[in-house]
Amino acid sequence: MATDYDRPGVTTFQVRAEVFVAASADRVYEVVSDLGRSGEWSPECRGGTWIKGEPATVGAVFEGRNLRGAEAVPWAPVIRGEWSTCSEVVEAVPGAVFRWIILTSDGRPQESTWSFEISPADGGVTLVHHYRLGRLTEGLSKIFASLDEAGRERFVTEWNAKLAGDVERTVTGVKRVIEGG
Repeated sequence: MATDYDRPGVTTFQVRAEVFVAASADRVYEVVSDLGRSGEWSPECRGGTWIKGEPATVGAVFEGRNLRGAEAVPWAPVIRGEWSTCSEVVEAVPGAVFRWIILTSDGRPQESTWSFEISPADGGVTLVHHYRLGRLTEGLSKIFASLDEAGRERFVTEWNAKLAGDVERTVTGVKRVIEGG
């Protein structure tokens, strides 16, 4: 079942949060590119393991362990409890940007992109965490197929709000980890 969310060029979800971090760009990059530590700051990712390639370099693949509770858009038919995803690093510029995409269950790239972007600021850096989903992932395609158009629109609105809170909590958590507060 095709939806407007399946067409090329669509942006289904897009969120962004930023925070000032009193540390060097290299230090911030060192922390955010270590996806195994993401459980220290992420509301859903509990960490994981590099399974292919040199960790934190373009082409490397990371298997993340995730946990989502019942409170996340409680009416929506999304995964609850534990699950895993595989991600591939698509950009790794020390001190500047670390970007990865979520892969399908058979290892193909999806239009599900996460990034940390670091830019100089007086006394430290500005850290931006960004997420963009274009066409639906394989999991979201199944969810959307179970919803009518009104349900899809409601899901997009409420899930975008959930994601906005997640990226905000993530940058705040990274700041706490790095600054020790």
